[in-house]
Amino acid sequence: MTAYTYTTSPPRKPTNPEKPRHTKAWLIPAAAIPALSTALVPGGPGWQGALVLAVFAAAVGAWVLTSVDDTWIALAAVAVLAVAGVLAPADLFATLGADLVWLLIAAFVLAAGLTASGLVDRFVAMVPARARSVRGLAHLSTVAVVVSSLVVPSTSGRAALAVPVFTALASALPRMVKALSVLFPTVVLLSAVSTLIGAGAHLVADQLLREATGDGIGFLRWLLLGLPLAVVSCHLAAEVVLRLFTTREDRRERFDLRSRFPPRGPWTRTERFAAVTIGAVLVLWCTEPWHGLPPALVGLVGALAMCVPPHRVTTGTALKTVPWSLLLFTAATAALGGALVGSGAAAWVADVALSPVRGAPAWVVLAAVIVVSTAAHLAVQSRSARSSVLVPVVIPLAAATGLAPAAAVFASTAAAGFCHTLTSSAKPVALFSDIDGVPTYSSRDLLRLSKVLAPLHVVVVAVFALLVWPHLGLSLIP
Repeated sequence: MTAYTYTTSPPRKPTNPEKPRHTKAWLIPAAAIPALSTALVPGGPGWQGALVLAVFAAAVGAWVLTSVDDTWIALAAVAVLAVAGVLAPADLFATLGADLVWLLIAAFVLAAGLTASGLVDRFVAMVPARARSVRGLAHLSTVAVVVSSLVVPSTSGRAALAVPVFTALASALPRMVKALSVLFPTVVLLSAVSTLIGAGAHLVADQLLREATGDGIGFLRWLLLGLPLAVVSCHLAAEVVLRLFTTREDRRERFDLRSRFPPRGPWTRTERFAAVTIGAVLVLWCTEPWHGLPPALVGLVGALAMCVPPHRVTTGTALKTVPWSLLLFTAATAALGGALVGSGAAAWVADVALSPVRGAPAWVVLAAVIVVSTAAHLAVQSRSARSSVLVPVVIPLAAATGLAPAAAVFASTAAAGFCHTLTSSAKPVALFSDIDGVPTYSSRDLLRLSKVLAPLHVVVVAVFALLVWPHLGLSLIP
């Protein structure tokens, strides 16, 4: 075999899956007007709550039914609420400068510094070189992606980092191209639940929970709850992919990829400093209860340290990697969700939704939340948007049925991380569906995967919520 030269610095910019250009935009006012009319319902949410519901319904309809930019829709929705006096302008702008925004900025700067140092290149080259079989390669790649979720705060960014590794593997193992192309985005998406910064939706959910109950989940607690789920679900998904997209003969094949992924030599001074910097930040994030420094402040200090010599990234270069549109979208959806909670609209919707399951055991309600959250990606593509839709309703629903709001919110957010059914369901799925010169998977392949993986995902999240997380400090009963 001849050596294959590749690099993950800078990562390939992920393509944005185009939103469906539906012609049923007339359904947007058709959804908003009934929501506004709830003000006339006896015991309804009142005029303010009805207006929030109407704007919220219009925003969800626009996200689903139009090709208008998601961030523009979210900002327009909160602007309408601010003009109407439902959302105080000070509260709106405070959300744009909230801890969650600064934490994401810091996380992206840290990730840019790691990539520039060459440490990411070293890590991704080491994994396939150790594989000796198809199954070993799948599970080693899964381990690498799960580990990357701890330091790279974007599923799109981690998918882009995996592309050059995938293309190198595709040239070495042409019979495994489809399986590997399905495996990488699948594991990237499922592993995001491992940490609070794994997706903007997690920060939205944590902030909404904190505003509603006075107590969020936090970085360390999220890590303790999410990392075991990520490890189990990702390795189960790897087995599903192997079973669906490889033959027994493929899985028995032995190989040696060390010639294509040669050792990179001793660690450089820059790599050592990058490792120390990110290690210190992770330790401080995990020990917040002891020192009391907010994660956003720790991240900011770490980001500043990452932008001075001997690190190879400057502040300007690092800030160019920050997806500002995503940050604005995350902040706007958090403000929209906060308006749902603060106006009482979410509590009224939860009360209406509770009628079919009133009197049912708490675990039945939790199972329904997990199923609905898993299926939500078929209607709302963005994770942050799904959180702004689901979490404000889940919190009062949990309180009314005797569930701990934190347990219900975490289960819902974890379940909503499934978004594998359609190419447009998530950016990593879209990215791996169209790679120049490498045939990957079709829409039929995604449906085939989803038929098996979606029910398995529901079962795994339910098992963790009912049997595992209570032993890790997240009780179902408040």
